[in-house]
Formats: sequence, C-alpha cells, structure tokens
Amino acid sequence: MNIFEILTIAFTAVLVISMIIDLRRFRNGFYLLGAILNGMLWFFYAAMENGIRPVYIGLIAACLFALMMAVPLFLIANGITMLRREGRSLANVLSLLFGLFIGAGEISLIYAIFTREGQDPAMKYYVMAAMTVIYVSVTFLAFLFYSLLVQILPRRTDFDYIIVHGAGLIRGDKISHLLEERLEKAIAVYRKDMSPPKMICSGGQGRDETTSEAAAMANYMRCHGVDPQDIILEDQSTDTMENIINSRRIIRGRGGRQYTALVTSNYHVFRALTYAKKLRFPCTGIGSHVASYYWPSAMIREFIAVMKDHLILFLSGIALIVFVCVYTLP
Repeated sequence: MNIFEILTIAFTAVLVISMIIDLRRFRNGFYLLGAILNGMLWFFYAAMENGIRPVYIGLIAACLFALMMAVPLFLIANGITMLRREGRSLANVLSLLFGLFIGAGEISLIYAIFTREGQDPAMKYYVMAAMTVIYVSVTFLAFLFYSLLVQILPRRTDFDYIIVHGAGLIRGDKISHLLEERLEKAIAVYRKDMSPPKMICSGGQGRDETTSEAAAMANYMRCHGVDPQDIILEDQSTDTMENIINSRRIIRGRGGRQYTALVTSNYHVFRALTYAKKLRFPCTGIGSHVASYYWPSAMIREFIAVMKDHLILFLSGIALIVFVCVYTLP
C-alpha cells in the first residue's frame, strides 16, 4: 500500500466514525476533503504504477488546472448575474468579491512560482496572498463538500414535527419563490409520513411585512392540503437561531415523541444543524431546491456565517500564514 492509499482509508475511517458520533461537526468537512484529495493522488499514483502514459496523466492534470483557473471567472460572472436579477446589495455581490479574491490569489501564486528568487523584494507578500487564498479556499471546499454530503445521506421518514424555516415575504405578504420551495419540500415530507407530523411554520414579521412569515406559510399549507390541525405557528423569531430556539420550546412543551426535521433551503441545512447541535436539539436536516444562479452566493454567505462561529480558529490560521511568510521568507 502506498502513502496516498493509507491516507485515503484513514481519512475515510475517521470521517465515518466522526459522523456516527455527530453528523453536525464542522471538522467532518476537513476529513471528507482529506479523503477526496488523497483519493485523487492515489488515482494518479496508481495510474503511473500501471503504466498509463504520462501524456494522459498530464492531460488530466491540465484539465484540473484549467478548472481551478475557471473558478474565479465563474464566480465573477455569477456575481454579475446576481446583481442583475436580485438587485444591488452586499449579499448579492459576495460571489463577485469571492471570485476576485480567489483570482488575485491564483495570480499571486503563478507569479511567485515563475519569478526567480531575489528578483522581486515584495515576493513574500505575493506568497502570503497566495497562501491565504489557498487556506480560505480549502476551508470553503471542506464546508461545501460536507454540506452537499449531509443533504444526500439517507434519512428517516417518520417525523413527529417538521420545522419550516421562514424567508422574507414579497410586497409584505406574498410567498417568495425561495420560501415556496421550502414549503413544497415540507409538504412532500408531510404527505409521505404514515402518521402526519405537526408542521411548525417558523418566522416572525419584518418591518416591511404586513403579516408574519409564519401566518403566510400556514395559509399556503392550508391551501395545499395540509390539515389545519397539523399546523403550528411560531411567529416571533427573526433569524435561524431563534427559529430553532422557539420551535424547540413549542415541541418540548407538547411532550411525547419528538422526532424532528428542519426544512430549509439546501444551502442553509448545515448551518441550521450546527445551531441545533449548540442547543442540544437532535433533528434531521432536509434541503429544498434553490435556483442555480442563486446557489453560489448563498453558499458563500452560509460559509461566512459558519466561520463567524469559528472566528478565532479561522483567524489563527491566517495569522500563522502571515507570521511564517514575514519571518521565514527573505
């Protein structure tokens, strides 16, 4: 067995064990990414060992490099699309900014690789920029891959409660497409359950809304065949954490069996589960469909929100990069 095979098996084993202990750990993303990267290196090593022509391996490597270089261009294009379709706001410009950030790091890396030692006195800063981008990109990939994995894992179907997370209403009282997708997913889970669960519509009333999100959601459910007796309103929450805190209070106050599902947009599932973990509230995350153009910016926004919860550790990594570059590079 070669080193990459050993590392792939080791990372996979640790990932499985860690997921069994707690599916909602952020560190699981790094175990998954370690398994994927070492699996790719294992493939290349095995290909060379089995006599596959170097030209083919070089072609695959070139394709991976081209893909890496295309990522910032894709994100910039997506940011422009978001601005055109969703309007100007910080949330809608995130993919554009992230694309520029990654692009600057890739240019710095290429420059550092092809510049001879001593030719540029600012070389350490290019290396610092490249390493910071690599660090942030690797952390984001760990978050992204694990978020996707969590959504495709098999899950139970017999729930006692389904918490549907609210989203902003249009013109004060109309269900947005994003919220409609969440409701449709929740209703589909409701219909598949042999003993229909209670549907908790969770969302308060914003300053620009004429009704609470919970009330608008409940009305949508009634119009689409959900028994009114199975609908519970939680109309006080203003964010994801309050959605879960207030809904948990309702569930625990009712007693009995409490198998619970959280239904929200697919990009939002992992963060909702991490909040539930903090509250020691066992539940299953179920994601609804999101428009493809909206998804990259939404994932970046979720990544930033999750990093806020690990801010000290995240910034420690950047500080270490800066320290190493400043005090070890000429």
